[in-house]
Amino acid sequence: MHTRSAIIPRLAGFLLLLILITSSCKRKESGTTTTTTPPPGPDISNTYGYGILQKVSGIWNGPVTSTTPLGGYPQWIVDFRPISGNQVSAKNELDTLNKIFMSFFIVKYENQYKVAFRNGGNFNGMQRVSYFVADSVSETSHGSFYRFAEAVKGKKRAYTNIIFRADSMYLLTFTNQSNTQPSPTPHMTWSAQLQDTTSCSNAITHFSYPQKTLTKDFTNAFASVAEAVYFAPSGPPSGDPYPDTIQPYLGTTTASFTFAPSYTPSSSKKVLMIITTQPLFSGATFLSANLKYRSRYVTLSSTSTSYSFTLMHPGTYYYYALYDNAGTGTYGSGDWISTANTTFTLSPLGTANVSTQINFTIP
Repeated sequence: MHTRSAIIPRLAGFLLLLILITSSCKRKESGTTTTTTPPPGPDISNTYGYGILQKVSGIWNGPVTSTTPLGGYPQWIVDFRPISGNQVSAKNELDTLNKIFMSFFIVKYENQYKVAFRNGGNFNGMQRVSYFVADSVSETSHGSFYRFAEAVKGKKRAYTNIIFRADSMYLLTFTNQSNTQPSPTPHMTWSAQLQDTTSCSNAITHFSYPQKTLTKDFTNAFASVAEAVYFAPSGPPSGDPYPDTIQPYLGTTTASFTFAPSYTPSSSKKVLMIITTQPLFSGATFLSANLKYRSRYVTLSSTSTSYSFTLMHPGTYYYYALYDNAGTGTYGSGDWISTANTTFTLSPLGTANVSTQINFTIP
């Protein structure tokens, strides 16, 4: 858990870093490789923003500050892995009403090859999908800066800045709030640290990732829309040029839980489902250091005993369920947890089912 006093210095450092790296976009320094504008003409070997595909792979975790109704939260865990030779993705759930699928991939758009950023999911139950394309890139020996602007209206509608430095990633989003403001204002900030790169290694090897090959031709993808933002009150938004249903390689896992006979849950309490890539227990010993291997998680009512994790990376996992008896929103003394290292394997484009029993009180 990050305290406010711990987060404020990191955000101050982030803002200074943003100023320094953004200003570096305006000049080419000796001994660095800096690109400020896309190369003229279509040439996939010069894909604009290509460097981010390699930098973003891995499990990341850090605090979020937000002007959205969700507000901020101390941890956001994102497991980015390749899903083809030219695409990397991650999906996350906070609860059943709020989940997000992010993806970076190579497109042909406006007669150039660029990396696109797809950001979509459920927000308080409503579905939204937005498309951005790289429009400013700076890659130096000290760090890398990528700006992705909304594909039709550009950065006057919305944009995302992503900065990498050593094992840190900073993601800053701006929006004009559905065209209700004259210019975009801060929407969300995520300050993340790289936790693990072993979990994505099999996919990197499998796809010989990354490759400079085309994911989607977006030449005419947005010809009939005013902006590359799609909404729907429920169900997938219509007109989405690259919907969830045709994303490659990913599968679905349905996880469930029960309570041991000696445990009687309250319907007002929550259960946190946790999926990791390494075990959290060795016998009866809790391996707290392995929390860095968390890949997917969701918070449910204790009466909702199953959940389907969609758009999930293939691989072998460990599954746990934690009853938030203390009501803190995270694990801690007095909470109930499943102690079995319940394993399952999800195949490409496959389905899996897994169940565990909550049977232990954390001292």
